[in-house]
Amino acid sequence: MKRPFLPTPATSLRQRMIEDMTLRGFQDKTQRGYIRIVSAFAEFLGRSPETATPEDVRAYQIHLSQKGVPTAATNARIAALRFLFTMTLDRPDLSRRLVRVFQPRKLPSVLSPDEVGALLAATTCLKHRAMLSVAYGAGLRAGEVAALKVGHIDSQRMVIRVERGKGGRYRNAILSQDLLTLLRSWWLEGHSKGVMVPDGWLFPGTDLGNPVSTRQLARVVEAAAKRAGLTKRVSPHTLRHSFATHLLEDGVDIRVIQVLLGHAKLENTAFYTQVATRTVRAIISPLDKVLASLGGCDPDKGQSSKIGLSQFGQEPEEVRQVRF
Repeated sequence: MKRPFLPTPATSLRQRMIEDMTLRGFQDKTQRGYIRIVSAFAEFLGRSPETATPEDVRAYQIHLSQKGVPTAATNARIAALRFLFTMTLDRPDLSRRLVRVFQPRKLPSVLSPDEVGALLAATTCLKHRAMLSVAYGAGLRAGEVAALKVGHIDSQRMVIRVERGKGGRYRNAILSQDLLTLLRSWWLEGHSKGVMVPDGWLFPGTDLGNPVSTRQLARVVEAAAKRAGLTKRVSPHTLRHSFATHLLEDGVDIRVIQVLLGHAKLENTAFYTQVATRTVRAIISPLDKVLASLGGCDPDKGQSSKIGLSQFGQEPEEVRQVRF
Protein backbone atom coordinates (compact mmCIF):
# COMPACT_ATOMS: atom_id res chain seq x y z
CA MET A 1 0.00 0.00 0.00
CA LYS A 2 1.34 3.42 -0.95
CA ARG A 3 2.34 5.59 2.00
CA PRO A 4 -0.23 8.36 2.46
CA PHE A 5 2.43 10.97 3.20
CA LEU A 6 5.90 11.86 2.02
CA PRO A 7 7.94 13.31 4.90
CA THR A 8 9.83 10.86 7.11
CA PRO A 9 10.27 9.89 9.84
CA ALA A 10 6.68 10.00 11.05
CA THR A 11 5.92 11.84 14.27
CA SER A 12 3.62 10.22 16.80
CA LEU A 13 0.92 12.81 16.01
CA ARG A 14 1.22 12.20 12.28
CA GLN A 15 1.05 8.45 12.81
CA ARG A 16 -2.01 8.72 15.07
CA MET A 17 -3.81 10.86 12.52
CA ILE A 18 -3.01 8.41 9.73
CA GLU A 19 -4.32 5.56 11.85
CA ASP A 20 -7.51 7.51 12.62
CA MET A 21 -8.08 8.18 8.92
CA THR A 22 -7.37 4.57 8.00
CA LEU A 23 -9.87 3.32 10.59
CA ARG A 24 -12.53 5.49 8.96
CA GLY A 25 -11.76 4.23 5.47
CA PHE A 26 -10.21 7.41 4.06
CA GLN A 27 -8.59 6.84 0.69
CA ASP A 28 -4.86 7.40 0.24
CA LYS A 29 -5.37 10.60 -1.75
CA THR A 30 -7.49 12.09 1.03
CA GLN A 31 -4.98 11.05 3.67
CA ARG A 32 -2.08 12.64 1.80
CA GLY A 33 -4.05 15.86 1.39
CA TYR A 34 -4.96 16.04 5.09
CA ILE A 35 -1.39 15.37 6.16
CA ARG A 36 -0.08 18.14 3.90
CA ILE A 37 -2.60 20.58 5.34
CA VAL A 38 -1.73 19.74 8.95
CA SER A 39 1.97 20.03 8.11
CA ALA A 40 1.37 23.51 6.67
CA PHE A 41 -0.57 24.46 9.80
CA ALA A 42 2.33 23.27 11.98
CA GLU A 43 4.73 25.32 9.86
CA PHE A 44 2.52 28.37 10.37
CA LEU A 45 2.53 27.81 14.14
CA GLY A 46 6.22 27.04 14.34
CA ARG A 47 5.43 24.19 16.73
CA SER A 48 3.27 21.06 17.03
CA PRO A 49 -0.49 21.44 16.37
CA GLU A 50 -0.99 19.65 19.70
CA THR A 51 -0.15 22.96 21.39
CA ALA A 52 -2.54 25.08 19.29
CA THR A 53 -4.77 27.60 21.07
CA PRO A 54 -8.06 29.21 20.02
CA GLU A 55 -6.13 32.35 19.14
CA ASP A 56 -3.79 30.29 16.92
CA VAL A 57 -6.78 28.88 15.03
CA ARG A 58 -8.24 32.35 14.56
CA ALA A 59 -4.91 33.78 13.37
CA TYR A 60 -4.49 30.95 10.84
CA GLN A 61 -7.90 31.61 9.29
CA ILE A 62 -7.10 35.32 9.03
CA HIS A 63 -3.80 34.36 7.41
CA LEU A 64 -5.61 32.26 4.76
CA SER A 65 -8.02 35.10 4.03
CA GLN A 66 -5.26 37.69 3.67
CA LYS A 67 -3.33 35.41 1.33
CA GLY A 68 -6.38 35.14 -0.92
CA VAL A 69 -6.62 31.36 -0.68
CA PRO A 70 -9.59 30.24 -2.85
CA THR A 71 -12.78 29.29 -1.05
CA ALA A 72 -12.60 25.61 -1.97
CA ALA A 73 -8.99 25.34 -0.81
CA THR A 74 -9.82 27.15 2.44
CA ASN A 75 -12.69 24.78 3.18
CA ALA A 76 -10.44 21.79 2.46
CA ARG A 77 -8.04 23.09 5.11
CA ILE A 78 -10.93 23.57 7.54
CA ALA A 79 -12.07 19.97 6.98
CA ALA A 80 -8.59 18.56 7.60
CA LEU A 81 -8.05 20.59 10.78
CA ARG A 82 -11.50 19.72 12.08
CA PHE A 83 -10.62 16.05 11.70
CA LEU A 84 -7.32 16.60 13.51
CA PHE A 85 -8.88 18.45 16.43
CA THR A 86 -12.01 16.32 16.74
CA MET A 87 -10.79 12.79 16.05
CA THR A 88 -7.06 12.75 16.77
CA LEU A 89 -6.51 15.39 19.45
CA ASP A 90 -9.97 15.24 21.05
CA ARG A 91 -10.13 19.04 21.07
CA PRO A 92 -13.70 19.82 19.94
CA ASP A 93 -13.30 23.30 21.44
CA LEU A 94 -10.78 24.13 18.71
CA SER A 95 -12.83 22.42 16.02
CA ARG A 96 -15.75 24.71 16.80
CA ARG A 97 -13.51 27.73 16.14
CA LEU A 98 -13.01 26.70 12.52
CA VAL A 99 -15.44 28.44 10.17
CA ARG A 100 -16.24 27.22 6.67
CA VAL A 101 -16.43 29.89 3.99
CA PHE A 102 -19.70 30.05 2.10
CA GLN A 103 -19.30 29.18 -1.55
CA PRO A 104 -22.25 29.66 -3.93
CA ARG A 105 -22.72 26.52 -5.97
CA LYS A 106 -22.29 27.14 -9.67
CA LEU A 107 -24.46 25.47 -12.27
CA PRO A 108 -22.45 22.74 -14.00
CA SER A 109 -21.67 22.84 -17.70
CA VAL A 110 -23.84 20.32 -19.54
CA LEU A 111 -23.53 19.10 -23.13
CA SER A 112 -26.52 18.47 -25.36
CA PRO A 113 -26.93 14.94 -26.78
CA ASP A 114 -25.64 16.22 -30.14
CA GLU A 115 -22.58 17.70 -28.48
CA VAL A 116 -21.89 14.42 -26.67
CA GLY A 117 -22.11 12.64 -30.03
CA ALA A 118 -19.68 15.12 -31.58
CA LEU A 119 -17.27 14.66 -28.66
CA LEU A 120 -17.28 10.87 -28.99
CA ALA A 121 -16.89 11.08 -32.76
CA ALA A 122 -13.82 13.31 -32.28
CA THR A 123 -11.86 10.69 -30.32
CA THR A 124 -8.83 9.30 -32.12
CA CYS A 125 -8.86 5.66 -31.03
CA LEU A 126 -11.20 2.95 -29.77
CA LYS A 127 -9.78 3.07 -26.24
CA HIS A 128 -10.49 6.77 -25.89
CA ARG A 129 -13.99 6.43 -27.29
CA ALA A 130 -14.70 3.56 -24.88
CA MET A 131 -13.44 5.56 -21.88
CA LEU A 132 -15.58 8.58 -22.69
CA SER A 133 -18.58 6.39 -23.50
CA VAL A 134 -18.36 4.74 -20.08
CA ALA A 135 -18.11 8.13 -18.36
CA TYR A 136 -21.24 9.37 -20.14
CA GLY A 137 -23.18 6.14 -20.63
CA ALA A 138 -22.88 5.03 -17.00
CA GLY A 139 -22.44 8.42 -15.33
CA LEU A 140 -19.14 7.52 -13.67
CA ARG A 141 -16.61 9.84 -12.08
CA ALA A 142 -13.18 10.07 -13.69
CA GLY A 143 -11.59 8.07 -10.86
CA GLU A 144 -14.27 5.39 -11.18
CA VAL A 145 -13.66 5.04 -14.91
CA ALA A 146 -9.91 4.71 -14.32
CA ALA A 147 -10.38 2.09 -11.57
CA LEU A 148 -12.54 -0.25 -13.66
CA LYS A 149 -11.30 -3.76 -14.27
CA VAL A 150 -12.42 -6.17 -16.97
CA GLY A 151 -14.22 -8.25 -14.35
CA HIS A 152 -16.37 -5.29 -13.33
CA ILE A 153 -18.32 -5.53 -16.59
CA ASP A 154 -21.23 -7.90 -15.83
CA SER A 155 -22.87 -8.72 -19.14
CA GLN A 156 -25.21 -11.26 -17.53
CA ARG A 157 -26.90 -8.65 -15.31
CA MET A 158 -26.06 -5.75 -17.65
CA VAL A 159 -24.44 -3.65 -14.95
CA ILE A 160 -21.02 -2.17 -14.25
CA ARG A 161 -19.79 -2.84 -10.73
CA VAL A 162 -18.29 0.28 -9.21
CA GLU A 163 -16.07 -0.69 -6.30
CA ARG A 164 -15.01 1.87 -3.72
CA GLY A 165 -16.46 4.93 -5.40
CA LYS A 166 -16.60 8.26 -3.61
CA GLY A 167 -16.79 7.69 0.13
CA GLY A 168 -15.70 4.07 -0.37
CA ARG A 169 -19.23 3.09 -1.47
CA TYR A 170 -20.05 0.26 -3.85
CA ARG A 171 -22.83 0.46 -6.44
CA ASN A 172 -24.07 -0.88 -9.76
CA ALA A 173 -24.08 1.43 -12.79
CA ILE A 174 -26.10 0.84 -15.93
CA LEU A 175 -24.59 -1.02 -18.87
CA SER A 176 -26.42 -0.49 -22.14
CA GLN A 177 -26.22 -2.96 -25.01
CA ASP A 178 -24.46 -0.41 -27.22
CA LEU A 179 -21.88 0.30 -24.54
CA LEU A 180 -21.33 -3.43 -24.01
CA THR A 181 -20.75 -3.88 -27.76
CA LEU A 182 -18.23 -1.01 -27.75
CA LEU A 183 -16.38 -2.44 -24.73
CA ARG A 184 -16.23 -5.87 -26.35
CA SER A 185 -14.69 -4.29 -29.44
CA TRP A 186 -12.13 -2.54 -27.22
CA TRP A 187 -11.40 -5.84 -25.44
CA LEU A 188 -10.71 -7.62 -28.73
CA GLU A 189 -8.41 -4.84 -29.93
CA GLY A 190 -6.62 -4.45 -26.59
CA HIS A 191 -6.22 -8.19 -26.13
CA SER A 192 -4.79 -8.60 -29.64
CA LYS A 193 -2.22 -5.90 -28.83
CA GLY A 194 -1.32 -7.56 -25.55
CA VAL A 195 -2.38 -4.63 -23.37
CA MET A 196 -5.41 -6.31 -21.77
CA VAL A 197 -5.73 -9.46 -19.70
CA PRO A 198 -8.88 -11.09 -18.24
CA ASP A 199 -8.26 -9.90 -14.67
CA GLY A 200 -6.54 -6.65 -15.57
CA TRP A 201 -7.52 -3.02 -15.91
CA LEU A 202 -10.24 -2.15 -18.38
CA PHE A 203 -8.25 0.91 -19.43
CA PRO A 204 -4.54 0.30 -18.76
CA GLY A 205 -2.17 3.25 -18.57
CA THR A 206 1.19 3.67 -20.24
CA ASP A 207 2.52 1.30 -17.59
CA LEU A 208 0.28 -1.72 -18.18
CA GLY A 209 0.43 -2.59 -14.50
CA ASN A 210 -1.46 0.57 -13.60
CA PRO A 211 -4.75 2.02 -14.86
CA VAL A 212 -5.03 5.16 -16.94
CA SER A 213 -4.72 8.21 -14.70
CA THR A 214 -7.51 10.73 -14.22
CA ARG A 215 -5.17 13.36 -15.64
CA GLN A 216 -4.73 11.34 -18.82
CA LEU A 217 -8.50 10.93 -19.06
CA ALA A 218 -8.95 14.69 -18.69
CA ARG A 219 -6.46 15.33 -21.49
CA VAL A 220 -8.35 12.94 -23.77
CA VAL A 221 -11.63 14.78 -23.10
CA GLU A 222 -10.09 18.21 -23.64
CA ALA A 223 -8.43 17.16 -26.91
CA ALA A 224 -11.65 15.60 -28.24
CA ALA A 225 -13.65 18.71 -27.29
CA LYS A 226 -11.19 20.89 -29.17
CA ARG A 227 -11.35 18.71 -32.27
CA ALA A 228 -15.15 18.67 -32.07
CA GLY A 229 -15.21 22.47 -32.00
CA LEU A 230 -17.04 22.66 -28.67
CA THR A 231 -16.85 26.10 -27.12
CA LYS A 232 -17.93 24.96 -23.65
CA ARG A 233 -15.34 24.02 -21.07
CA VAL A 234 -15.47 20.22 -21.01
CA SER A 235 -13.99 17.81 -18.45
CA PRO A 236 -14.66 14.14 -17.65
CA HIS A 237 -17.13 15.30 -14.98
CA THR A 238 -19.06 17.21 -17.64
CA LEU A 239 -20.04 13.84 -19.09
CA ARG A 240 -21.36 12.73 -15.71
CA HIS A 241 -23.33 15.97 -15.37
CA SER A 242 -24.74 15.45 -18.86
CA PHE A 243 -25.72 11.85 -18.07
CA ALA A 244 -27.74 12.92 -15.03
CA THR A 245 -29.33 15.89 -16.76
CA HIS A 246 -30.39 13.91 -19.83
CA LEU A 247 -31.94 11.18 -17.66
CA LEU A 248 -33.87 13.80 -15.71
CA GLU A 249 -35.09 15.43 -18.91
CA ASP A 250 -36.25 12.02 -20.14
CA GLY A 251 -38.45 11.63 -17.09
CA VAL A 252 -36.36 9.16 -15.07
CA ASP A 253 -37.26 9.33 -11.36
CA ILE A 254 -34.79 11.48 -9.47
CA ARG A 255 -34.31 8.82 -6.78
CA VAL A 256 -33.27 6.31 -9.43
CA ILE A 257 -30.75 8.84 -10.75
CA GLN A 258 -29.47 9.30 -7.20
CA VAL A 259 -28.73 5.57 -6.95
CA LEU A 260 -27.06 5.46 -10.37
CA LEU A 261 -24.82 8.40 -9.50
CA GLY A 262 -23.98 7.05 -6.05
CA HIS A 263 -25.07 10.22 -4.28
CA ALA A 264 -25.45 9.89 -0.52
CA LYS A 265 -27.87 12.83 -0.39
CA LEU A 266 -30.87 13.44 -2.64
CA GLU A 267 -30.20 17.18 -2.54
CA ASN A 268 -27.03 16.63 -4.59
CA THR A 269 -29.05 14.91 -7.32
CA ALA A 270 -31.87 17.45 -7.13
CA PHE A 271 -29.34 20.11 -8.15
CA TYR A 272 -29.64 18.85 -11.73
CA THR A 273 -33.21 20.11 -11.91
CA GLN A 274 -31.66 23.56 -12.30
CA VAL A 275 -29.88 22.63 -15.54
CA ALA A 276 -32.51 20.34 -17.10
CA THR A 277 -33.52 22.89 -19.75
CA ARG A 278 -35.90 20.55 -21.57
CA THR A 279 -37.90 20.26 -18.36
CA VAL A 280 -37.89 24.04 -17.96
CA ARG A 281 -39.01 24.60 -21.56
CA ALA A 282 -41.98 22.26 -21.03
CA ILE A 283 -43.37 24.52 -18.29
CA ILE A 284 -46.02 27.01 -19.38
CA SER A 285 -45.28 30.48 -18.10
CA PRO A 286 -48.15 32.11 -16.17
CA LEU A 287 -47.59 35.13 -18.42
CA ASP A 288 -48.74 33.08 -21.43
CA LYS A 289 -51.99 32.25 -19.67
CA VAL A 290 -52.55 35.88 -18.69
CA LEU A 291 -51.98 37.05 -22.26
CA ALA A 292 -54.24 34.26 -23.55
CA SER A 293 -57.02 35.41 -21.25
CA LEU A 294 -56.75 38.84 -22.88
CA GLY A 295 -57.64 37.43 -26.26
CA GLY A 296 -54.78 35.22 -27.37
CA CYS A 297 -54.64 31.51 -28.08
CA ASP A 298 -54.62 28.72 -25.56
CA PRO A 299 -51.01 28.12 -24.39
CA ASP A 300 -51.92 24.60 -23.24
CA LYS A 301 -52.29 23.70 -26.93
CA GLY A 302 -48.86 24.97 -27.78
CA GLN A 303 -50.14 28.13 -29.50
CA SER A 304 -48.63 31.52 -28.87
CA SER A 305 -50.72 34.44 -27.72
CA LYS A 306 -51.90 37.06 -30.17
CA ILE A 307 -51.40 39.73 -27.56
CA GLY A 308 -48.17 41.62 -28.24
CA LEU A 309 -46.31 44.17 -26.20
CA SER A 310 -47.47 46.86 -28.60
CA GLN A 311 -51.01 46.46 -27.29
CA PHE A 312 -49.83 47.74 -23.91
CA GLY A 313 -48.00 50.69 -25.44
CA GLN A 314 -46.00 51.76 -28.46
CA GLU A 315 -42.81 49.72 -28.98
CA PRO A 316 -39.70 51.83 -29.52
CA GLU A 317 -37.96 51.31 -32.86
CA GLU A 318 -34.87 49.76 -31.20
CA VAL A 319 -37.06 47.15 -29.49
CA ARG A 320 -38.73 46.13 -32.77
CA GLN A 321 -35.31 45.54 -34.31
CA VAL A 322 -34.22 43.02 -31.65
CA ARG A 323 -33.88 39.46 -32.94
CA PHE A 324 -33.39 36.79 -30.27
